Amino acid sequence: MKPVLALVGRPNVGKSTLFNRLTRTRDALVADYPGLTRDRKYGDGKVGDRAYIVVDTGGIGEGEDGIDGPMGDQARLAVAEADAVLFLVDGRVGLTASDELVARELRALNKPVHLVINKVDGVDENIAAADFYALGLTAQHRIAAEQGRGVNAMIGAILAGFPDAQEHSPGDESQGIRVAIIGRPNVGKSTLVNRMLGEDRVVVFDMAGTTRDSIYVPFERRGKRYTLIDTAGVRRRGKVSEAIEKFSIIKAMQAIDDAQVVLLVIDASEGITDQDLSLLGHTLQAGRSLVIVVNKWDGLDGHHREQVKAELGRRLEFARWARVHYISALHGTGVGDLFALIERAWESAFTRIPTNRLTAMLEQLVAANQPPQVGRHRAKLRYAHIGGTNPPRIIIHGNGVESLPESYRRYLENRFREVLKLEGTPLKVELKSGDNPYEGKKNQLTDRQVERKRRLMKHAKKK
Repeated sequence: MKPVLALVGRPNVGKSTLFNRLTRTRDALVADYPGLTRDRKYGDGKVGDRAYIVVDTGGIGEGEDGIDGPMGDQARLAVAEADAVLFLVDGRVGLTASDELVARELRALNKPVHLVINKVDGVDENIAAADFYALGLTAQHRIAAEQGRGVNAMIGAILAGFPDAQEHSPGDESQGIRVAIIGRPNVGKSTLVNRMLGEDRVVVFDMAGTTRDSIYVPFERRGKRYTLIDTAGVRRRGKVSEAIEKFSIIKAMQAIDDAQVVLLVIDASEGITDQDLSLLGHTLQAGRSLVIVVNKWDGLDGHHREQVKAELGRRLEFARWARVHYISALHGTGVGDLFALIERAWESAFTRIPTNRLTAMLEQLVAANQPPQVGRHRAKLRYAHIGGTNPPRIIIHGNGVESLPESYRRYLENRFREVLKLEGTPLKVELKSGDNPYEGKKNQLTDRQVERKRRLMKHAKKK
């Protein structure tokens, strides 16, 4: 599993700025105003081949009145769930009583705590760090989150303390196809698991949030092995009130990363919500195969069904490759057909095509639609090969590919998907410019060319 890193500290020390740096997003609001972040925010990050989950929290340690009380509880819950804590302090302001209060709580924990001295740009680092030795935290990092200074070195040092995540090999059939079932609370995930298993393996109640942790259920169906991962429902952050339910967000994210195929369950009566799209976005970011399962379909009349289909078509335009399947988990309608979609998505995700066949496809696509000419030059696409699976990556080598517009890249992606009959999986097309073997050698002749030139000159003299 990916290690979970919690960012804690008093307000306005730069936690949200560091969160954006570590996740390479602008998801956390950033402003010079204490207490702006009031709830926890989760994001994925990666340095090299090491991945992690970051939790951004509100400030703690400056009073327990008003919002500070709940904000402090949020941060403490994040710390309890984290594998390591990044304790941020302000190098320009220096040590404060609030910092000492937070440090006292963190020292009592049985987990790694890293002191991160932020905002050291423009000041003497040694002087800025001197005050903080009194906190008794030996793991110390000095950074400037806003400029990105020292951030990569810091996260690299922190991740070095964790073993490499155990990735499942594509050829590892011990667990069969790993299928994560995700969605908001009370959309019928556990009911779907029980229906797929044909027995009551997961407790089901008509109450949102019954499943608190991810449950791995291995089973066999018609000679094929599967592992279903039933995740806790993920609510919109404003609706997350119980402490234990907040942990389910991280568990769902980890389940998606561990899965090979994701079933995103949507309540047909409510349509697709922003939280559904958020889960979908994380699934796409993880590069997982996807089947969108619209549950409680039997409860809608014909008019409402057409409305739901139209809304899905409009809001899922960016993921048109995902299969949409309509079911009733309670009555079992359409559930059996899910296995064929899961298997097809898995096969597409791990597809492998020989280089010569893929290159022949590329030549046909280029012949049907030449790359657009940019200035006096036109990109030349030479050959293609598979660069990875889950999701499949097609690497195309050529000259001048950096000038290809995004529209042509999308053309290649769509046509490759069509020709290869890929279903339910994202596809990545990467373009790489090949080196010119004659670059820098214009005045250099081969031995054969030198000999030929010598003979011509000799023949000319005889005449």
